[in-house]
Amino acid sequence: MDDGSRDSLTAAVEFGVLETAVTRATDALVGLQRGDGHWVFELEADATIPAEYVLFVHYLAEPPNLELERKIGVYLRRIQGEHGGWPLYHGGVLDVSATVKAYFALKMIGDDIDAPHMVRAREALLAHGGAGACNVFTRILLALFGVLSWRAVPEMPVEITLLPKWFPIHLSKISYWARTVIVPLLVLRKLRPRARNPRGVTIDELFAQPPATITKLARGAHQKEPWASFFFALDQVLRVAEPRFPKGSNRRAIDKAVAFVDERINGDDGLGGIFPAIVNSVMMYDAVGLADHPNRALARQAIDKLLVIKDDEAYCQPCFSPVWDTALVAHALMEAGAPEAEAAALRGLEWLKPLQVLDVVGDWAEARPEVRPGGWAFQYRNDHYPDLDDTAVVVMAMDRARHRAETGGAYEAPIARGREWVEGLQSNNGGWAAFDADNTFYYLNNIPFADHGALLDPPTVDVAARCVSMLAQLGEPLDSTRMKPALAYLEREQLAEGSWFGRWGVNYIYGTWSALCALNAAGLDSASPMVRRAADWLVAIQNPDGGWGENCDSYRLDYQGYQPHPSGASQTAWALLGLMAAGETDHPAVTRGIAWLTARQGDDGFWAEDHYTGGGFPRVFYLRYHGYSKFFPLWALARYRNLVRANERRVAFGM
Repeated sequence: MDDGSRDSLTAAVEFGVLETAVTRATDALVGLQRGDGHWVFELEADATIPAEYVLFVHYLAEPPNLELERKIGVYLRRIQGEHGGWPLYHGGVLDVSATVKAYFALKMIGDDIDAPHMVRAREALLAHGGAGACNVFTRILLALFGVLSWRAVPEMPVEITLLPKWFPIHLSKISYWARTVIVPLLVLRKLRPRARNPRGVTIDELFAQPPATITKLARGAHQKEPWASFFFALDQVLRVAEPRFPKGSNRRAIDKAVAFVDERINGDDGLGGIFPAIVNSVMMYDAVGLADHPNRALARQAIDKLLVIKDDEAYCQPCFSPVWDTALVAHALMEAGAPEAEAAALRGLEWLKPLQVLDVVGDWAEARPEVRPGGWAFQYRNDHYPDLDDTAVVVMAMDRARHRAETGGAYEAPIARGREWVEGLQSNNGGWAAFDADNTFYYLNNIPFADHGALLDPPTVDVAARCVSMLAQLGEPLDSTRMKPALAYLEREQLAEGSWFGRWGVNYIYGTWSALCALNAAGLDSASPMVRRAADWLVAIQNPDGGWGENCDSYRLDYQGYQPHPSGASQTAWALLGLMAAGETDHPAVTRGIAWLTARQGDDGFWAEDHYTGGGFPRVFYLRYHGYSKFFPLWALARYRNLVRANERRVAFGM
C-alpha cells in the first residue's frame, strides 16, 4: 500500500480497526455456514403469518401444540405496537388486517379479551373502523371461520381455470405468487368450507357493525377509473350468474385447479414455496375430500418447516431464502478475500450448482416458450418458479469464483445456462421482472380481489439492474441489442431527484445502489448525468451520524421525495456500495459511512438491525431479512478496504 492510499484509509478509520472489523465479520459469517455449504437466515414478516398458522391449525381441528401456541403468543404480544394494534413492519402504523388476525389468534390461544393488551388492540381497531375495514385476504379467512358472510368476499368463479389464454382474465396474466395463492383459493371460494374451530372462538367484538351485514367491497387506493367501476360491476353480475354455471364446468374447473396444485406441489417445500399458497393448498385438499392424499401430507409438512422455534417464543416465516442468502454471502466473502472466506464461498457455490433448474419448464414459459430452463429459485426448491434476481446474483458469484478457483471450469456450464435463461426473459420494455416476462396487464390490479395492488410482476429497476450487472460482468457490449434497451429502461425509470425505486428492497436507497452497480458494470463513465444525479442524491440524504436509513413508508402512493429515517446497517452498506460503484470512494460521505459501520459492529461481529429493509409487496407486506445486516456491511467494508489498498477507484464486478 502506498502512502497516499494509506492516508485515505486512515482518514476514514484507522487501518487496523477496519481490518479487524472485516476479519471479525468474516469469521462470524463463516461460522454460520451449514454443514452442506449453504447459509440461510431467518426471514421475518409481520404478525399475519404466525397468526394465520395458529388459526390454520384450528381450522383443521388438529390437536394443538400448546407449548408452541404459548411461544407464538409471546411473539405476537412482543411485536404489538405502542398504538395498540399490529403494524406491517417494526415501528409502523396500525394495520387493520394484521391487527384482526393477531387478535383472533391470541383469542384462539386463550388470551382473555379483557386483558390489557387485548383491550388496547380492540379499542385501537374500532377507532380505525373495526374489523370490517380489513382487506380481501382477511375477509376470506373470516368467511372460512363463519365470522363474515361470503357476500363480503369478491366473486371468483373457479371456472377461471378453464378460460383460454387470450381471455383478458387468465392465470398466466398474473404473477407467480398470485397464481399459486389464487388457484386453491378458487376452490375454497366455490365450496365454501367451514373451519372446524373446536374452541368455537369468534371475534364479533371487533366489528363496528354486525358482521353478517357487511357486503360492500372496498376499493384499493391504487385502483383507477374506468377499470375499477367495470370490474366492480362485473363482480355484481357474477354474483347472480355464478350459481347458475353448469355443474359439469364446476367439476372440470375444480379438477383442473387440483391438477395445477398437484403438478407444482414441490415436495415438502410446498406450492410456490410460500406460506399463503401452501396453506391454501392444504385447505383445498381437505375441502375436495383428499385429506389423505400424499400431496396434502407433503404440503402440511412444508408449513411446519417454516416455523422458527426459540427458547421463549416462536413465529412462522413466509418462506425460506437459502439461495439468495448463500449467493450474497459468497459475494461478501469473496470480497473479504481471506483464504478461509474464499474456501467457504466456494463450498456455498458448490451447494448452489445442483439447485439450478434445468429440466422443469416453469410457468415463465407461457410468455417465453422458446427459452430453455436455467434459473435458480429463491427457496430450497421451487422448480416451476425460478427468479431472475437470484439467477443473476448466483451467476455473478460463480463468474467471480471461476477466475480465481482451480475448479473454475466447473462453473462454465451453469453460468452459460443461467445467462441464456436471463437473456430469454428480458421484457419488451428492456427491463426484467422477478419471475416472468411482460407481466404488465395493469388493468387486472383493478379487480376487487386485487385490493392489495400486487397482482402483477412487471419489470422493476432493481431486478433489471441485477440482470444488466450480470450481462456486463460476463462481457456483454454496451451497445448490444440486449444492453441498449436495458440501459434505456434504467434511464427512463430514474426519478428527477436522481434515485430509482426499489421494488424488492427498501427502497430508493436499494434501487439506487442496484442501478449504480449496473451502470458501473456496463462501463458508463462516472461523470455521466445518470450516475452523477444518483451519487449526488445518496450524498444529500446521508444522516448527520454518517449512516443512511429509509422507512417502509417511502412506498406510499403519494411519494414526494426522501424523508429522513434513522441509520441502519443494511441501507448504509447499500449506499456505500452504490457510491463506490459511482467512483466516489474518496468522497467524505463514504469516509463517514465507513466510520459509522465500524463504530457500530457488535461483539458477535455483526450489526443490530430491527427495522425492515426487505420488500414483499409495497404497502402490503414487508420482510426483515435477518442476514442483511450480517453480510452487506462486511461487503461494503471489504470493498472499501480493497479499493483504497489497491489505489483503485473502479469497482470491477457487477455487484
